[in-house]
Amino acid sequence: MRTLFVPLAVLALAVPPAFSQQIPQAAGPSSSLSAPARTLEPEGPLTLRAAVALALQANPGLSAARHEQAAADGAVVQAGAWPNPTLDTQLEDLRRNNRTTTLQLSQPLELGGKRAARVTAAERARDQAASALSARRAELRAAAVTAFFDVLTAQERLRLAQDSVGLAQIATRAAANRVAAGKVSPLEETKARVAEAGIRVELLQAEGTLRASRQLLAALWGNPAPRFTQVDGAVDQLPTQAAAPEVARRLPDAPVLRQARLEVERRRALSDLEQAKRIPDVTVSLGVKRVPASEGEGGEAVSSSRRNQVVVGLSVPLPIFDTNRGNIAEALSREDKARDELAAAELQLGADVAQASERLRSARATAETLQRDALPGAETAYRAATKGFELGKFSFLEALDAQRTLFQVRNQYLVALAEAHRAAGELDRLLGTGGDDIASNATPNVTPNAR
Repeated sequence: MRTLFVPLAVLALAVPPAFSQQIPQAAGPSSSLSAPARTLEPEGPLTLRAAVALALQANPGLSAARHEQAAADGAVVQAGAWPNPTLDTQLEDLRRNNRTTTLQLSQPLELGGKRAARVTAAERARDQAASALSARRAELRAAAVTAFFDVLTAQERLRLAQDSVGLAQIATRAAANRVAAGKVSPLEETKARVAEAGIRVELLQAEGTLRASRQLLAALWGNPAPRFTQVDGAVDQLPTQAAAPEVARRLPDAPVLRQARLEVERRRALSDLEQAKRIPDVTVSLGVKRVPASEGEGGEAVSSSRRNQVVVGLSVPLPIFDTNRGNIAEALSREDKARDELAAAELQLGADVAQASERLRSARATAETLQRDALPGAETAYRAATKGFELGKFSFLEALDAQRTLFQVRNQYLVALAEAHRAAGELDRLLGTGGDDIASNATPNVTPNAR
């Protein structure tokens, strides 16, 4: 029987190494792509740079995007694999003297550029995964910056609420002293205590807002219980407004447009693949057939020995009933759909960028106006009303009205600052930002000062 397998051994050695492929090792628990464990930030103050670094290092969504990119790399490797050969064996007539044994090795050959089209489609999918990872990174960076300034603003609101409680207590004591001196009606003291109770409610709300903001920031790196005590930054530092030419320059490279363009290319590659499938593949075969001597040439049975015969075959499917016409029509329609979605994404992105730019411009103008005009006047009016109330020149209602006006202007200023940072974060998310941009714009480690 050894002579039967010698030709097949030679054939197996002749198979080109291109038919073999290296199987990438799956990412296990010890892989660098494994899901990150819960990250605990260090206790104490937290800077913007540290918050962004923690989010980029340990965010579960970003880790999932990295796994998707690794999966796309594996798909490219698989798309370039050659079809496996087939080893067939066949026995004719189970009687020993009349038995015919055929051993055959068959290799499918892809024609029409199917393999190249398949690899191209997989590469476009890999590019999409890389683009999605970059977009997710930019989105996470913008979310971290926005959440950081939300915490910073909430800290300032809490400080203002605490100052408000202190001022309300001073006003209550002053009203009580004037009532005890018989200068005003006890109704004035009652009004002061009601106003103080309302401000204490605002303090409780500010504390709740700060806790929620801290939890949202820490959740970006998977920590449900924040360890940092506060964030350090300049609360009144307004984000810069990018010039219109700069926005127009960055617009074509926006993540959503890159993703849409890659989808068009991937759909085009899939259309080419379906077009290539119209050409049938062939299968070539080479084998050995061992037959009894009685079935040899001339039909002579001179002995009971058996003989080996080489078997060569070619198999070609006939594309009569299935010409892949439906799949081609589907692929072309989806390619047209991807082009339409690209056009729609361009329009939507332009509208979203214009809206975010206008929000940023309006918030900056509001904050600058309040800082320049409203806040100094409100502070001056409040100090004069408080001093006049203590000296008996103003009524409590006048002092209370000046106090409410000051706190309202301060709150409007903080709202405008928070809106400006949210709009800037939205612009960064839409246009995409690099790590160096955030690092260079990171605020210094200074405790926010009240205005």
